[in-house]
Amino acid sequence: MTALLVWLAVTGILVGVLWLAYRTPPAIAVTRDVPGRAFQGSRVPLGVQVTLRSRLPLRFTLDDPTPRAVVPDMPVTLVGAGIGEVAVEFQTMLDLNRRGVHAWPGATLRWADPLGLFWHAVAVPAPHSVLVYPGTHGLVLPELLRPLLSEGGLTRRLGLDDPLGQRGVREYVPGDPPGRVHWRLTARTGTLTVRDPERTAASSVTVYVDTGSGTDMSLESAVRLAASMVQEAVALELPVAVALPGSVSPVGTGAAAVQGALYLLARAALVPGEPSIPPTRAGGNLFILTVRPSAALITQAMRARAHASRVVIVALPDGYYLEPGESPRRQWAGLPDAVRDLERQAGALAGAGILVYILRGNQSVLQMGT
Repeated sequence: MTALLVWLAVTGILVGVLWLAYRTPPAIAVTRDVPGRAFQGSRVPLGVQVTLRSRLPLRFTLDDPTPRAVVPDMPVTLVGAGIGEVAVEFQTMLDLNRRGVHAWPGATLRWADPLGLFWHAVAVPAPHSVLVYPGTHGLVLPELLRPLLSEGGLTRRLGLDDPLGQRGVREYVPGDPPGRVHWRLTARTGTLTVRDPERTAASSVTVYVDTGSGTDMSLESAVRLAASMVQEAVALELPVAVALPGSVSPVGTGAAAVQGALYLLARAALVPGEPSIPPTRAGGNLFILTVRPSAALITQAMRARAHASRVVIVALPDGYYLEPGESPRRQWAGLPDAVRDLERQAGALAGAGILVYILRGNQSVLQMGT
């Protein structure tokens, strides 16, 4: 009996010493290797490295959950064991499912003695964030843009017809205005031929997204359309900016201007209230993307027209707008009253230099202006 008590006492002392010895967490450093910015819908690599320093042998597990909108192929869990300095690496791929600035919540370290008798846990601050830009989609350059992109230099792809500049002739294609037909050349060659004029491009393009109405789904469509228009403007080397109620990104063609525009779109959120179009670059062209064009928005557009070269209102009614790849869906309701009112005012607004374009009847952005 005495020997048993002695053995129990010694065992208890050893267990107590073991518990006390491993109460203090080891020194830890967590490093994440992931792109700081990417587009929605893309896949990016993630590398996590954890380094522990301990004077005692130990076992450990590090759980590093990703933000909800950033989904890894497998849970980010690192497991290791050893003494002194121990380094463990983890590699996987991330699916960026939602736009925005996603803060990494931090990791949790669990460690224990080599026998695994006592496990302890501690939160490991590891501040990190991932900036996810809105996804973009294909955009066939629509006729809608041509009267807007003006007051700039010559361009071969987009803008207003320049009556003083002509780069050549070409065969007629359906949709060409009859006024462009080159009758003399057509009579001489027997092939219907049209003049191909030069075009003048815009001094700048600003895309305003109305976040005061609609639903989360319609906002996502408007944001993706805006990002696609920014992409097209960059391809045409046009100065571009994005505006939200009360804020606007810097105008430019460089990487900083484009990143500023996409950053603003990444953070766009529904904020019910009256529209507020900030001042845009004088002489530029302004796109207004809205779900329900209110009277206040039209008033704001008319004020913006005072210093903008052209203004266009693009209405995207809920249920009437298709993104590329979406299948047509049956419509059970007509256009909202606000959109019908805008449609009735289109003629008067056009006289004031404000163009109106309403996506309706399951039209896709790929068919805008066709």
